[in-house]
Amino acid sequence: MRRNHSTTPRTPRILGSLLLLAAAGVFTLGAAPAARAAAPTPLDQVVPAPASAKPAGAPYRITRATGVHVDDSAEVRRIGTYLTGILRPSTGYPLPLTDHGTGGIRLHLAQGDFGAEGYRLHSDPAGVTITASAPAGLFHGVQTLRQLLPAAVERKTVQPGPWQIAGGTVEDHPRYSYRGAMLDVSRHFFTVGQVKRYIDQLALYKINELHLHLSDDQGWRIAVDSWPRLAAYGGSTEVGGGKGGYYTKDQYREIVAYAASRYLEVVPEIDMPGHTNAALASYADLNCNGVAPPLYTGTEVGFSSLCVPKQVTYDFADDVIRELAALTPGRYLHIGGDEAHSTSHDDYVTFMDQVQPIVARYGKTVIGWHQLTGAHPAEGALAQYWGLDGTSATEKAQVAQAARNGTGLILSPADRLYLDMKYTSSTRLGTKWAGYVEVQRSYDWDPGDYLPGAPSSSIRGVEAPLWSETLATSADIEYMAFPRLPGAAELGWSPSATHDWTTYKHRLAAQAPRWDALGITYYRSPQVPWPTN
Repeated sequence: MRRNHSTTPRTPRILGSLLLLAAAGVFTLGAAPAARAAAPTPLDQVVPAPASAKPAGAPYRITRATGVHVDDSAEVRRIGTYLTGILRPSTGYPLPLTDHGTGGIRLHLAQGDFGAEGYRLHSDPAGVTITASAPAGLFHGVQTLRQLLPAAVERKTVQPGPWQIAGGTVEDHPRYSYRGAMLDVSRHFFTVGQVKRYIDQLALYKINELHLHLSDDQGWRIAVDSWPRLAAYGGSTEVGGGKGGYYTKDQYREIVAYAASRYLEVVPEIDMPGHTNAALASYADLNCNGVAPPLYTGTEVGFSSLCVPKQVTYDFADDVIRELAALTPGRYLHIGGDEAHSTSHDDYVTFMDQVQPIVARYGKTVIGWHQLTGAHPAEGALAQYWGLDGTSATEKAQVAQAARNGTGLILSPADRLYLDMKYTSSTRLGTKWAGYVEVQRSYDWDPGDYLPGAPSSSIRGVEAPLWSETLATSADIEYMAFPRLPGAAELGWSPSATHDWTTYKHRLAAQAPRWDALGITYYRSPQVPWPTN
């Protein structure tokens, strides 16, 4: 981090004053002047905005004497270990993890009106206590604690500090229970390590659902024992003709476990009956004419379809869903259902009516893209809306009617939350079919009243999809996700009363030094007043 150093000569009188301040504990002698003068981050300046933040009193300061005190439970201890893993490299302090003692940093589970993910963070000169009724709440509270500390806390080498947390109390809980991000690993394959890196970035902003788009025309990315050519052959390429790849079952379990350690639930997607060329190329029997098409490395959509009249199609769906459900402890399984342009409407309805019960048979709840509402959504199913502001009133009305009939909605409007849309005409990555989506446009809408006729109670949350036709590296992912992803997270977490672009853009700008410290590549939107030093 760049720092401004004073060039004014120091007099003995000034030095004496500094010694008095040091004795009072205001700062540590030897710290850089900019760090010495820095005030703690105000409690309400984090992203997503907390439900309530009440400043009070002096800050708490992490020092070499600070300990991290956790309840005597394995899960709380894991969260404490996660926290010390962040704090120790940058502070250089030992920060012992104990299940006894007072003061310092405390992580505590207690009965209270916190809900499944809410928490309270209280800071005063004696210490910081994060309290929740469930471990997920403690973990989310830790993310707030991270953001209340200087951005340099994210670095892996010792930094000068000081490490202050503003005094007062944050009481926080999410607006929506579903706050998702989707990563398309089909158009371009991303390794386990790359997915883990994205998971860590999502966790910082309290995202709790990771939707993995595991199959498409260009690649099949998950091993299926009963249909081995799906991965071995169908996963052998990607957009542009690269080598592709796929996850073994153990690798997928590794991703699921890592996501769970950050309190994200994995939502796997097998897109059907369209977007299936990789499967059709792998097994000729899945085609109505019995002829396997060649592998596909382009970016067109809507040309492929499973053969709806054939029984083998449902044997295939049953096997794939059964094996994937067994690997996935989460609640949901996404069956796609979008852009099935090569499937007649009657065949589409027939297919969805037969596949949704398969998902239920293996203990999962169906999610489908909003075209599912043109069939018969199963009881409890969720429809993921990806239309535009300009989508036809008829299509919107169909989705709204399903919502009034009990289908829950996840909102992912493409001209708001698709992270692969170009920011401007000069953006080197992404596509523009839904228009250009700058940071303000992505943030400046309310999920509660977005879809006409859909009850606000039907909105389960939001999700920011990231399609990968043009993305091949982690830096590509990050450039398109940041700075829009934190805004999507705030739409899902924060109360609508906090939603204001004028104030948000300043909180967002303050995240930039943290991204720099974490090595995150991001787009410096001219709409955001980024720090200049």
